[in-house]
Amino acid sequence: MNIALVGYGKMGKTIERIALDRGHSIAARIDVNNQSDLENIKADAAIEFSHPDAAFNNVKRCIELGIPVVCGTTGWLERKPEIESLTKEKNGAFFYASNYSLGVNIFFKINEHLASMLKSFKQYEVALDEIHHTEKKDAPSGTAITLAEGILKHLDHKKNWVNKDTSNMQEIPIKSFRIDQVPGTHVVKYTSAIDDIEIKHTAHTREGFALGAVMVAEWIKDKKGVLNMDDFLKF
Repeated sequence: MNIALVGYGKMGKTIERIALDRGHSIAARIDVNNQSDLENIKADAAIEFSHPDAAFNNVKRCIELGIPVVCGTTGWLERKPEIESLTKEKNGAFFYASNYSLGVNIFFKINEHLASMLKSFKQYEVALDEIHHTEKKDAPSGTAITLAEGILKHLDHKKNWVNKDTSNMQEIPIKSFRIDQVPGTHVVKYTSAIDDIEIKHTAHTREGFALGAVMVAEWIKDKKGVLNMDDFLKF
């Protein structure tokens, strides 16, 4: 299939290599230097890993062109409902995930299961740490937000997450660290006076994210609607 790469940084280049290895061709490589080329691209699917400031317009244009779009850019989700409405209006296909790694999506399910098990044990306080490379622009990471939202589904005494330390018992603190050459580490910690429970996911390379995005692009080609990893993986 013919894939458009919208965003051509380190992730875009890793996606390109994997797509070519899997027998696909690259219809376009869009970055900040040739943004206008997005106006008239033709592709079977677009994979969008760009910048929070550019993601909305990138995804919007792909949907307007009738190109199924797979988006992994985080930090712009306050406008995601607009994209979902446009997708339905245009009978298009829009797929968003905060993380395309199979391992991370298994981690999401483990996280929710653990939260559901601990909902009656309020002596445990929960907190999250996330570590990424210094080039990541948004904080907390989309993956950390997804983890926090998964916990909030099950812990009624927690009302929201915050990107800082907090003494408010209704908040889940997320601490963000930016360290050179770290693809991504996420830790969920439950602590009590008696013991601690901790689950952790560590990515060693970008390969898992990129492979997942390409596999979703292969899958979405003939799909319609607003889709996510639960649709793809059918957990």
